[in-house]
Amino acid sequence: MSASFAKAVEAAHDAAGSQNNPASTLYVVATPIGNLADISLRALHVLAKVDAVACEDTRHTQQLLRAYGLDRPGGQLLAVHQHNEAEAAQTVIARLAQGERVAYVSDAGTPAISDPGARLVAAVRQAGYRVLPLPGASSVTTALSASGMTGDQGFVFTGFLPSKSAERQQAVQVLAQESRAVVLLEAPHRIEALAQALSVLGERPITVGRELTKQFEQIETLPAQDLPAWLAEKPDRQRGEFVLVLHDAPVAKSTGEGLRVLKVLLPELPLKTAVKLAAEITGESKNVLYDKALALKNG
Repeated sequence: MSASFAKAVEAAHDAAGSQNNPASTLYVVATPIGNLADISLRALHVLAKVDAVACEDTRHTQQLLRAYGLDRPGGQLLAVHQHNEAEAAQTVIARLAQGERVAYVSDAGTPAISDPGARLVAAVRQAGYRVLPLPGASSVTTALSASGMTGDQGFVFTGFLPSKSAERQQAVQVLAQESRAVVLLEAPHRIEALAQALSVLGERPITVGRELTKQFEQIETLPAQDLPAWLAEKPDRQRGEFVLVLHDAPVAKSTGEGLRVLKVLLPELPLKTAVKLAAEITGESKNVLYDKALALKNG
């Protein structure tokens, strides 16, 4: 264990030792996305207490646990990743049936958010066992908090866009119609292709988070059309894991035209089709028009 975490582990047991950690429970534990100091005291305590740790990559997790002085015998580390999640979930459930406590961690951040874990959680719940989440680091909320995105429309988490060019371009066209902020993830070997695809969004701001919480963390906000040139300017900018926040689009003020067009279209067309056409005709927000259409339908 690194000496710098010895006091943290001691503090974790002092802070969380009196809490109830029931048996036959799956603990979904968020782990750091880069900076080891971002682990929570509760996570340290639970990772020390459970009978087994299910994880996306046993080697990676063993290194993480070892940094905190919590390394375990190989038999207490269970591989649960995207290729075996359904089958491995049954192994976890069998342990829960014996009264064990099992933690699940992904390689970084909060499990089941563009990482394995969702199928495991669903299977455990279906089998009748309890799931307890331990909140912590998340690249999604980390990027949002530093983006300066001030819109009040909320955000959409999209994650990774398709890897094939045609499908990716089609996905970007869908994003162009989304007025809310959108959070995207991308790997270094695909960031150039994603930047080119997003450049069609013109002046719409994008916040790029690279290597968040790590030593060479970088956070920049720029127009979407400038993203390819910004990446090409310095080779280092194409390294590391990326989180991108496509800022919310300004919502055009309603002139009443959208409502008038909806009243014409709704009697003749399905609601979603009428909303789509009304948005294209008037330039008003599709989300706003959808709410108006529902109100009209409901009298």
